[in-house]
Amino acid sequence: MRKEPRQERSRQMVERIVSAGQLVLSHDGYACFATTRVADAAGISPGSLYQYFSNKDELLSVLMERFWARTGARVTASLADHITDPPDRLVPNTVEALLSAMEHDSQLLRVVVEEVPHRYSDAHLHALRRRIQDLGSAYLAGREGPGERSGTTRSWVLVAAMEALAVRWVLERPPIPRASLVEELTLLANIYVTGAPASD
Repeated sequence: MRKEPRQERSRQMVERIVSAGQLVLSHDGYACFATTRVADAAGISPGSLYQYFSNKDELLSVLMERFWARTGARVTASLADHITDPPDRLVPNTVEALLSAMEHDSQLLRVVVEEVPHRYSDAHLHALRRRIQDLGSAYLAGREGPGERSGTTRSWVLVAAMEALAVRWVLERPPIPRASLVEELTLLANIYVTGAPASD
């Protein structure tokens, strides 16, 4: 950001700009995203916006940081809260948190995934994945025996698979009920982690 907000009034202005930016990006898409539209949506002059963001690139970087941080906070919190649970309880709770986070603004998710260049999200998404993978690795480490597969590798595979399937379900809306998806992902993860299906 061009100017770091220190006073409450400045912080409120930044939040106002960020909220307006998310709204414009969600409704207009990346191709039509412009600082003038954001300023108009926020009810401020372009000059006021430029006090905090030098250009569209700076604003988009902050928007992506906030978007992935909000998504990640729900998932990591759920994972941390259930870190001592067996897989057949840990997985469905984490999957539910992941789906809820992505459904929070599915239209913005669509624009972020399909339109916004990856350079704006890569660093933030990598950091989010790393936090989730680290928690997953710690969980799996306590369940490894001598000679078993690496928990780090299994965590990476599970996080990548769950993320991809959750995004596809939210964006494509196949004729699969949410409860059925959670059940299938729980079964998939449990078989992969333990080598046995989840108990009834």
